[in-house]
Amino acid sequence: MSMTDVKNRIILDLCGGTGGWSRPYREAGYDVRIIDPQVWLPNNSGTGDVRLFEKLNRIKEPVYGVLSAPPCTEFAVSGAQWWEGKGEEPLLEGLSVVDACIRISIMHKPKFWALENPVGRLRRYLGDPTLIFQPCDYGDDYNKKTLLWGEFNDELEKNPVKPDLVDLPNGRGKMSRNYLESWSKPPAERARLRSETPPGFAQAFFNANQ
Repeated sequence: MSMTDVKNRIILDLCGGTGGWSRPYREAGYDVRIIDPQVWLPNNSGTGDVRLFEKLNRIKEPVYGVLSAPPCTEFAVSGAQWWEGKGEEPLLEGLSVVDACIRISIMHKPKFWALENPVGRLRRYLGDPTLIFQPCDYGDDYNKKTLLWGEFNDELEKNPVKPDLVDLPNGRGKMSRNYLESWSKPPAERARLRSETPPGFAQAFFNANQ
């Protein structure tokens, strides 16, 4: 498929951060639009908050695909010890972003849409995921069990590799090296590194959903 064939295919990358998940689409010539508080491309206007994103005209700007990666802070099982102390407000805030991503996906009627989050309590609200994967399934040498919900081709071609694990002190098991090394970074940088979409998975998803 030529770049001319896909240049009018809009891909919405919701809560996309640096655009790792949508990068293969952008490189292939798709019209990728990242909607994120910190990355608001010039072909849109507004705050970047997906909750304020208005429906595009289906005739003038047909949406071909929607990729959603809402913040996992209030959902990931790694933060479960703080859930009770935080109360309901942070959870409601997180769910409002998830709900907006799904609303945008449903209202634009794309060829495919997908929403990702790590293992955690989001499953309580969305039910069983369509796909569960580890980055090492697609060529990235680390573990981070991730769930995907949506309507997409889930027959992704795998490229399994052995994860690079290191032993934790005091015999507490093993951890992916890149995850352990992220602890040396400032909180904001650490969160960014952990939220990046594994490039191998992003490419495999693109190959299966064009």
